[in-house]
Amino acid sequence: MDAAELLKRVQQVDISTRSLSDRIFSGEYQSAFKGRGMAFAENREYQAGDEVRTIDWNVTARTGTPHVKVFEEERELTVFLLIDVSASVQGGTRERTQMDLISELSAILAFSAIGNSDKVGAVLFSDQIEKYIPPGKGRSHVLRMVRDILDCRPKGQGSDVAKALQHFITAMRKRTVAFLISDFKGVEADGNLETLLRRAGRRHDLVALHTDDPLNRNMPSLGWVQMEDPETGMWRWRNTSSRVFQKSWEKNSLLHRQEVAKITAKAGIDCAHLSTESSIVPPLLKLFHGRA
Repeated sequence: MDAAELLKRVQQVDISTRSLSDRIFSGEYQSAFKGRGMAFAENREYQAGDEVRTIDWNVTARTGTPHVKVFEEERELTVFLLIDVSASVQGGTRERTQMDLISELSAILAFSAIGNSDKVGAVLFSDQIEKYIPPGKGRSHVLRMVRDILDCRPKGQGSDVAKALQHFITAMRKRTVAFLISDFKGVEADGNLETLLRRAGRRHDLVALHTDDPLNRNMPSLGWVQMEDPETGMWRWRNTSSRVFQKSWEKNSLLHRQEVAKITAKAGIDCAHLSTESSIVPPLLKLFHGRA
């Protein structure tokens, strides 16, 4: 899109999502995520009643006197968004594409973060790392982030969630609140994903947001149609009016959603399902309430 159209889209996303964030999500976000991080404050001598697991053995050995680590609640968090921009999220039906949904989600989460004085950053990924946006503060930073998301022209076509997680684990040493936003296409074939989700979840407060579109679940009856896999570029003729095809399409979609839910649950990661056909408010509020 040209500069004028991009500016218009950024303004539209700004108006629609910032108001939602201000009116609905700021308090919910704070309840769900604030106070979960604990930062090291100081060492002090061991006192009766202190937990053994808080003993700092290095300081104890150096001083000859038992010392414990004292932690305090972190008041400022870093929020990080892992955003899928692969070919499979570019399409959609009715009013918006999955990429529109992802852009709105990203903006709402970012505005909620800065509304609570937190930093927010992102990585845009396909089957490669497309762009890294370092954590920052302020409305101008969020607007630049929204612009980068809307204006992203990915070099890769496929989606590699595992590669994005590996990059995130390596790059972000400090504990963060992280949102993985993707349609999770192809996760069934990735045997390493559950392990990486578990590793990321142990170090960070990780949440998965699974995006979807009605077309993924119900294919219209259009007769013989030449269909392209957006991530591989392969074309195949399909009889969309065939009852066998319709049932197979619906079954595969259901199995995919179940697989995403199973992998995230086994990894101990909270997961919310969001669709282009419905409001993002109920599933996000349900997610936030479940964590409060």
